[in-house]
Amino acid sequence: MFPGPGETRRRRRHGCQGPRPPKMSHFTSEDEALLQSMLRQLLQSVKEKITGAPSAECAEEILLHLEETDENFHNYEFVKYLRQYIKNTVGPVIEEETEKCTSAQNQGEISGYDTLVQHLTKKARESKEYREMIHALKNVMMVVVESLINKFEEDRMHDKELASKAKKERQSGYYTDNCSDSDSSFNQSYAFMSQEQLQLLTEKLDPSQPKEVRQEALQMLCLAPASDILNSESWPSLRKHLTISLADPDATFSEKILRFYAKTFSSSPFNMTKEVYTSLAGLDVSNSDVNRLLKKVRLLNEYQKEAPSSWIRHPEKYMEEVVESTLSLLSLKHKPNHPASPDFLSPMHFLALLDIKAVWFKKWTHAYYSRRVVFRLLERKYKSLINAAVQQCLDYFEFCKSAVNKNSKVGDFSQQHCSDMQDFSYTGPELQYIYFVHSLCLLGRLLIYKEGQNLFPVQLKNKKATISITDVLVLFVQLIYSSPSYPKTALAAHTENYSPESLVMEILQVFCDQTGCAAECLYTDTVIDALLHPVQSLLNGTEVYINCLETTLLDVADILARIAASEDGLSLLLYGENEKNAKDSPTAAHVLVQFTKKLLHDDISLLSGSEFMPVVKGAFIFVCRQMYRTCEGLQMLIPYGLHESIAEAWRKTSLLSERVPTPVTDADSTSSISQESKTSLLWEETLLDALLNFSTTPKGLFLLHSTDAMNDCVNFMFNSLSKKIQTNEYEDFGNRIIVTQMATTPMAAVSLQNSGFIKALVTELWALLECGKDDLRIIQPKSTPVDPIDQSCQKSFLFLVNLLTYPAVFELLSKRDIPNKPMYSFREVPTDIIDIIDRLIILNSEAKIHSLFNYEQSHIFGLRLLNVLCCELNTLLLLETQYKVSQVLLTAQEENVTETSEGPGVFIIDGLSVERNHVLVRINLIGGPQERILPLRELDKDSGLYPWPMFSSLPVPKCYLAEIPRKAEFRQDKDLDKLLRVLRSPEKPTGWAEICRKQFCKVMKTRPDSISGPILAELIEKFVSHLSESKTDCYFSTGSYKAMDADVKKENLSSVQQLGVEMTVRYGKYLNLLKEDAENGLCFVLKNCEEFLKQQQRTVVSSLCCLQEHYAGYDWFASSIFLIMSGDRERTLMFLQQFSRLFASAFLWLPRLHLSMHLPVTTVEYGIHPVYFCSAHHVEMLLKAELPLVCSAFQMSGFTPSQICLQWITQCFWNYMDWSEICHYIAICIFLGPDYQIYMCISLFRHLQQDILKHTEARDLQVFLKEEALHGFRVSDYLDYMESLEELYRPMLLKDMRNITQNT
Repeated sequence: MFPGPGETRRRRRHGCQGPRPPKMSHFTSEDEALLQSMLRQLLQSVKEKITGAPSAECAEEILLHLEETDENFHNYEFVKYLRQYIKNTVGPVIEEETEKCTSAQNQGEISGYDTLVQHLTKKARESKEYREMIHALKNVMMVVVESLINKFEEDRMHDKELASKAKKERQSGYYTDNCSDSDSSFNQSYAFMSQEQLQLLTEKLDPSQPKEVRQEALQMLCLAPASDILNSESWPSLRKHLTISLADPDATFSEKILRFYAKTFSSSPFNMTKEVYTSLAGLDVSNSDVNRLLKKVRLLNEYQKEAPSSWIRHPEKYMEEVVESTLSLLSLKHKPNHPASPDFLSPMHFLALLDIKAVWFKKWTHAYYSRRVVFRLLERKYKSLINAAVQQCLDYFEFCKSAVNKNSKVGDFSQQHCSDMQDFSYTGPELQYIYFVHSLCLLGRLLIYKEGQNLFPVQLKNKKATISITDVLVLFVQLIYSSPSYPKTALAAHTENYSPESLVMEILQVFCDQTGCAAECLYTDTVIDALLHPVQSLLNGTEVYINCLETTLLDVADILARIAASEDGLSLLLYGENEKNAKDSPTAAHVLVQFTKKLLHDDISLLSGSEFMPVVKGAFIFVCRQMYRTCEGLQMLIPYGLHESIAEAWRKTSLLSERVPTPVTDADSTSSISQESKTSLLWEETLLDALLNFSTTPKGLFLLHSTDAMNDCVNFMFNSLSKKIQTNEYEDFGNRIIVTQMATTPMAAVSLQNSGFIKALVTELWALLECGKDDLRIIQPKSTPVDPIDQSCQKSFLFLVNLLTYPAVFELLSKRDIPNKPMYSFREVPTDIIDIIDRLIILNSEAKIHSLFNYEQSHIFGLRLLNVLCCELNTLLLLETQYKVSQVLLTAQEENVTETSEGPGVFIIDGLSVERNHVLVRINLIGGPQERILPLRELDKDSGLYPWPMFSSLPVPKCYLAEIPRKAEFRQDKDLDKLLRVLRSPEKPTGWAEICRKQFCKVMKTRPDSISGPILAELIEKFVSHLSESKTDCYFSTGSYKAMDADVKKENLSSVQQLGVEMTVRYGKYLNLLKEDAENGLCFVLKNCEEFLKQQQRTVVSSLCCLQEHYAGYDWFASSIFLIMSGDRERTLMFLQQFSRLFASAFLWLPRLHLSMHLPVTTVEYGIHPVYFCSAHHVEMLLKAELPLVCSAFQMSGFTPSQICLQWITQCFWNYMDWSEICHYIAICIFLGPDYQIYMCISLFRHLQQDILKHTEARDLQVFLKEEALHGFRVSDYLDYMESLEELYRPMLLKDMRNITQNT
């Protein structure tokens, strides 16, 4: 806001700093002197900027824009003086106008801040006070400036005398700092010269002139502004003289010229300094005075590192001249007949001494603008520089290799830098080592760019074969384990930075972190083999010539882990460079897992007893972890049983940590025991973390169950999350995926409950919904949430959605009553899922309502959560049978009406009644996207009214069910007739089943609608009947079973089954598939199926609720078959009995394998169905290969494809697809194989790809997938795609699916 009058007066009283300005009418000589002093201070502060300007116009521009460019502008006394003077003069005018505008604004005459400012500015500039102030200021400043000009000559002569005096002192005394850039331009005076004076100065600097004349001319040159000299006509001649004088035997000349060059670099624009740089780059490196050469190269190097920040603002030719002059200098080589050749040091030696890590090259190649020019010149003219760099690396490697092969420790040159004594001299080998480091860093930078890679291969003089990029990278890797090493304690930070091992690691780490061409050249079998050389040697038991084995292994593990973290790198480790065709030798993944197992079993003799052994183990476990965290990586590592080895190591460590002796009073023993305890604890946590990461995939979580470490892993995860105040986004997604996977299995869900994880989640949710954060100081009221679920609660909401799958809900809520207390304290915080249902969903008492601070917001949260939970039909049946959710909501709707004296009241339309209406329709109607109409949660855009009818009693209004379209008249179809003839024929020719499958596919593609009703029933019935009679097609052996004769009543079933029967029959009647007496028929089928399957079940003693006698859920597959058979109970039961012998029944009919004796006892005890750890696992694996964007979307959302697939498959896609598509799903899985269940899910994700990406961005992916039906999806449309998936993946999938009966 613009300051008010009172504020302006306060500022004028207290805000003034510096001298108070007098009125101009009372201007005295003291005031003039004060103004002169302040103006002189200002000019002195900006002198460098002004003198560096190429012209007077530029200097004027610099002064005009000083406020924008000088951060100290408002601290200058002259600026403070002017500001205060303006305030005193124009301030009252602004105050008066502000008061007028404020009153006008209140009356609506002036609106907006900008309008007010413009108005005040205009009035102030038009005022009489402003005009008088400008006039007075001009007069006074003219006097002050004139006085300054008069004193200029005096100051100039005085400065000249001081300079002469200083010159004599330097000649008589010892000058301690001769560094070329040690002087400062602020300590120099300037003499503005005309063109004639500069011409005379140039003539005096001619090398033929006497020494004294040249020295005096140099002195004047240093005092003159660099811009005048570089813009003068004499500069070309002067530049030539300066270049010659740089090589003068008298060091005085080169010192002054370098000082002039340094001043020019710091105060002139790039287009001018380019001339100076190219002049300096032509130095004579054969000069024996190394000290002077170093100073010149140092000045060049300083310019090299600064120039890239400015050269983009100038024409490209300037930059090209600088680059070419540099590369030309660096590529100089001594001639054989040169007199200085024995002691010749190349320019690269000098540059390496001053810039050992080639920072100049890094800056030059950072931007594409300059990188393009550098690489173009290197390719066309100066490729010898690259050759020399490669040669340096090769020479150093040969030197190290020869020393290592002699079993001697290499006296590394970099180690000599560790000396505490300061040494200013370098030996020849030390210089070569520095040159090698410079070459290594230069090559490392060069190879990360495509243009740099195009410079390879290179041809070296002493080698016949060319050196490729792969050769260079292999050389880098070999340097890791061939270069010298020294004790860790002797390594100072400085030394470590320049050791070959650390330098190569830096380069390779950059390569791994890059994408595109840099990473691609690293991802080759040759490079991986080089990295694995020490690992392979240790595995084979061959002799290893490595200086420091532990350090080398840690470095190798670090690079391999980074490679495995990328998609392409992981593929290389798993399958090799040519994907899955590498059969000659094991791929890197096999080598790594074998080596890791040997490490865990302490089978590596060379490492036994090493203090770094746990660290090395942890590093290689981490590499394997990067692989087994993915589905394809886990598939490859499963045969090695790595999870068992890690679990065994954890059990041993856990036992040892329990046996750590109690500390005694002796201080030394206490510290040693404490250190041992810390090391043991750290190793134990490393192993638990490794085991925990198995649970990122369905099959990995299944393997984790077999280690008996589930509870410890979950406790470790919860403790880690509790300790971390803040986690990065990637870690957060990883933790959410692990929790989501765990929530899909009953044992892991119980572990989450026992660890305190669910309690912490619920407590945090309650704090966000009801309490707010305790440590948040409330300075303003909290805004009322606009969204149904406030953003602060969104994360907790999604966590609950991920967590509350049916297996978890059943374990956490089965046979548990809600508290329904008569009174709830405000301090009573929920700690369990049952409390969330009690306090947020089933609000059936005044006590519950009054216990909420934010009743509407909290209850809407609960209703939204209930809506998502009820999308899983088994969860819906559990909640409805245990808590009568539907009746609670209907009662609430009945109470939410207007009170009228006449007749029934009208429903009150509010957020809660709209939510309840939506939930009631969802939980009381079954139907696909074109069968069931769910009411929206918003008002009509046109009328502004809520168009959906509300209700407070069942049945649901018919408007929420779509009309079933009339069946089209059946037309004869040749393909269908042929299929029926083959199935009806008693003869079974060779390949009968394959003929049926092909014919079925033809019909599905051409006339999919014909496969429905009685025809579908006959097709699957005949096909299953024929297969069940063939021993080769029967996967399960079943005994004989005779159906119960007596009619089975609904009362003989569990409450969940009873409600499921009611819903199924209601849906069947809506579809015109069932008659009135269908309930008893379905009850007969379900009861007989239960008894029939019980014959093949084993007895398991377990605390899990799902492993009790009955199947924990409703049999949706049997109900689907009942509807297909149009309610014929005998036909349905016969089909299910025959189908139970086939392999497909294991994956389509989930109750088929409940407590089944066909499964290993351990698999049964885990309570995990093969659909999860097999089908859903392979869905995740194929999704990554087929739909990488969808796979990434799931990872970003912290949700898993396996969870939603398990939900779809468990309830046979009821509520997600229309009945016709459900029939087609069952038909293709029966006819074409159970692996089509996997292809079906992949096709669904392909169909939903755009929606998935959109909802991932909106951060509600799991809600969308669970709530929304699969609109527009037709099985027949994707049959071709499914067939293509079958061609690629069927052998692998069926092999794994058939192994479910074996111990993994």
